[in-house]
Amino acid sequence: MDKKHFYRVGSHSGSWDDLPTDLDELDSLTNSARKHIEPWLSAVFQAEHLNLLLGSGFTTAVGYLAGVGATGMAKVTFGTTYDVAIDAHAQAGATAMKRGAANIEDQFRSALALLEGLGVIDKAAEKSLKDGIDTQMSGFLTSLLKTESGIVVGKDPASKDAAQGTLQSFLLSFASRAASRERLHVFTTNYDRLIEHGCDYAGLRIIDRFVGALNPVFRASRVEVDVHYNPPGIRGEPRFMEGVIRLTKLHGSLDWFFDKNERRIYRKGIPFGAPADHTDIPKKPVDTVMIYPNPAKDVETTQYPYAELFRDFAAAACRPNAVVVTYGYGFGDDHVNRVLLDMLTIPSTHLVIMAYEADDRLKAFIEKTRDAQVSLLIGPHFSDLQTLVANYLPKPALDYISGRMTELLKHRPGDPKANDPPAASSPAPSIGAV
Repeated sequence: MDKKHFYRVGSHSGSWDDLPTDLDELDSLTNSARKHIEPWLSAVFQAEHLNLLLGSGFTTAVGYLAGVGATGMAKVTFGTTYDVAIDAHAQAGATAMKRGAANIEDQFRSALALLEGLGVIDKAAEKSLKDGIDTQMSGFLTSLLKTESGIVVGKDPASKDAAQGTLQSFLLSFASRAASRERLHVFTTNYDRLIEHGCDYAGLRIIDRFVGALNPVFRASRVEVDVHYNPPGIRGEPRFMEGVIRLTKLHGSLDWFFDKNERRIYRKGIPFGAPADHTDIPKKPVDTVMIYPNPAKDVETTQYPYAELFRDFAAAACRPNAVVVTYGYGFGDDHVNRVLLDMLTIPSTHLVIMAYEADDRLKAFIEKTRDAQVSLLIGPHFSDLQTLVANYLPKPALDYISGRMTELLKHRPGDPKANDPPAASSPAPSIGAV
């Protein structure tokens, strides 16, 4: 992994410091790598339990295609006398979790911890700090909505179409599993609704912990709800519907709100990319908006609803024949990394990592794993969303049709090259012909 572009799938690997500048040479390199990567991923994606973990890099990649910038995680100031102490505590937490420099999530975590203490000893100071947190959290939510809006509109029509088409193809590459297999389970640490937007665009149905139509409410019970249909003319034999996925947002979402009176969590109907002055966006989000900064300790076992969400993640990943594919995740959350390492103690599990670069956090994580259980696609070439979708991710629909075509050709008499695809000048085989 010392070179800029690197892949390792099964017994095959390759690495390059620089890609060829000549387009023909680049196509040759891509075709050579695809012969190893695409069949391997096709096999991996047919595992009994398939999970997809998406981090902030996913939103960044789609935003890049749309020509807009993603929400920044740079540090902020709260405008109080405690800012220096908050920054020091945030940096200590980031160092303890081996994540390098602290970011806005670390600051929110430290500021919220301080706010709890000030509520006991100094009400005036508590109000001052709460106002500062409200201001910065409102700005953070506005930035998320601005990113969503930019993806919807795009820099120009071509950028918009490229972003939405690539987003749809990416999700379908994972979600297009046989309906009889267990559903794809998507996990994300992001607060935005890009995954939900992509699923709407691709026609995928989402199953999560929320129940209801007008005001969906979060349910703690783990009931294996699914979507079935009755084939025409057949009664009493419901079948699984295709195009259904499960979604878990590990750190919450910008449209989750906590009702203090009812002690329940609701999902508000905030449109994707809504303006900052939308009526459902609170002016003081600290007490209501359910977004959850990185924990420094095992507080996910006691904090509602994050205990249920992390239990879902552990239950989905830590079992035999499970696969987790990561994209855009920086391995900076110790609580997520711990689940992944626990998963890899089961010999039949596998982890696929797609990352823009192999930084110190990723290298430190990989050192704790076994090569046979981890596939890697590292670097700007292999992690580029468009390149990934066009060349390396499996296309289940094409695989199915190609398989049927091959079977048809095998059974046609008098063809000395039955296993070869038909020439360009000959008529294409009729799908479903006998």
